[in-house]
Amino acid sequence: MCYSADASPPYPGFHVGGGAPEIGDLVLTSADGTRFGAYFAMASAPTGVGMVILPDVRGLHDFYKELAQRFAEIGIDAIAFDYFGRTAGIGARGEEFAYREHVEKLDWSLVDEDAKVAAEYLRSPAGGEVRSIFTVGFCFGGAMSWRQSAAGYGIDGAIGFYGQPARTRSVMADMKAPLLLLVAGADFTPLEEFEKFSGELTEAGVVHRMKVYEGAPHSFFDRTFAEHAEACQDAWAQILEFVRANKTE
Repeated sequence: MCYSADASPPYPGFHVGGGAPEIGDLVLTSADGTRFGAYFAMASAPTGVGMVILPDVRGLHDFYKELAQRFAEIGIDAIAFDYFGRTAGIGARGEEFAYREHVEKLDWSLVDEDAKVAAEYLRSPAGGEVRSIFTVGFCFGGAMSWRQSAAGYGIDGAIGFYGQPARTRSVMADMKAPLLLLVAGADFTPLEEFEKFSGELTEAGVVHRMKVYEGAPHSFFDRTFAEHAEACQDAWAQILEFVRANKTE
């Protein structure tokens, strides 16, 4: 898994004025009738931008709930969702959750369907009626986030940390939204694979930007990693600039 129970998303270094975000758990229903868990954080000073968060292989655990709050604190309505409603039902995804057996059963196209439902929630009156949707994902979710560029429900951009390019190649020809690739220089996936991926995206005409954090390990985006605080702050800056450049006004 990407993040342990001790991990916490870094703060972006600033906040938008207003009170605390409105937060809470909810249950969404996918196109095939599956009910799955999610967590929302609605900004008290919204900017019209929404963020769909795709977790790592453990699903919707506390790191991603807290990350949704960080986005809401800077004016971005956010929703994080769980992958395992079809095989594990709705429930906690703590350290004891046996996620591997459920990951093996995942249908990636159904992950795309669930992400679409999460985006539709953000576009609804209950979710803030946002004008502009982005996705962000980590590890397994990094690749799943990039895949949303080809999912056809009108997102404005897809951001991925530590994703595996191989999981996106089958949909590359259909990618429409720009991508942001945030790459740990000391990740398990060799840097050469990301460089190859960037070249393939260029050949396919997919607008993208890749930022490599030299020496940073997999899962560096974690405020308990004090030695990577500068990389964390730059990653936040990259995300916010990507949103600013691509959002629907």
